[in-house]
Amino acid sequence: MAGCNHDCSSCGENCGERTEIQKLKVNKHSKVRKVIGVVSGKGGVGKSSITSMLASAARRQGLKVAILDADITGPSIPKAFGAEETPKGNAENEIYPVVTKTGIEIMSTNLLLQNDTDPVLWRGPILGGAIQQFWTDVVWGDIDVMFVDMPPGTGDVALTVYQQLPVDGIVIVTSPQQLVEMIVEKAVNMADMMNIPVLGLVENMSYFKCPDCGSIHHIFGESHVDEVAKKHSIPRICSLPIDSSLAEACDKGEVESYQSEEMDKLAAELTK
Repeated sequence: MAGCNHDCSSCGENCGERTEIQKLKVNKHSKVRKVIGVVSGKGGVGKSSITSMLASAARRQGLKVAILDADITGPSIPKAFGAEETPKGNAENEIYPVVTKTGIEIMSTNLLLQNDTDPVLWRGPILGGAIQQFWTDVVWGDIDVMFVDMPPGTGDVALTVYQQLPVDGIVIVTSPQQLVEMIVEKAVNMADMMNIPVLGLVENMSYFKCPDCGSIHHIFGESHVDEVAKKHSIPRICSLPIDSSLAEACDKGEVESYQSEEMDKLAAELTK
């Protein structure tokens, strides 16, 4: 193609000159049985909190769980878990993930910065390289399920994860607005192009339940999760309410103490 730089790892086009991209091998001291990406077509829908809840739910079920924070320029996983420790390395230039209170292993750029408010001013190829190193250079050990917290959208990092990590499927996080259907469709179409199955759809902030009278209020409009899931043959759906206690738990670094019956059910289905 015109203007091609012959780097197929950073390209989503299906041209005649395309070469097959090999999946990266996980760190030699590690074994990861299942990899699930958590994605959103746009920011601000609570993707990282959903990732954190799914990981916490899987951990409560007795699984060995890890989170690879692929949202390189906007990482929030360490904050949700209250993780502040700097990862340690070894003589082989490998790095060990930070372990949370309940035993979830996490790796994030925020754990490597001097200050967690420092911006990450990297261009696409460097972002992709960081994802690759998180997979190949981190000593994850024996992991049943790894959740990959993806950045919003369908850019370079998503392409790197889909092409080079052995992703078993993705969960798409959305919100109730009708506009979101178009954004979800972009995420579904990208997954289809990469031959990655969509395992579930989570509609976050779907409704608000009044604590006094129990009535349901659709703050952001009526739910469309059923029709979107049916249109794209997504097998699992989950609607979560607006809950200030979740935001409080994430702000305090105590997301592992927050429990959602819906998330427990979804995590159990995803990790079968």
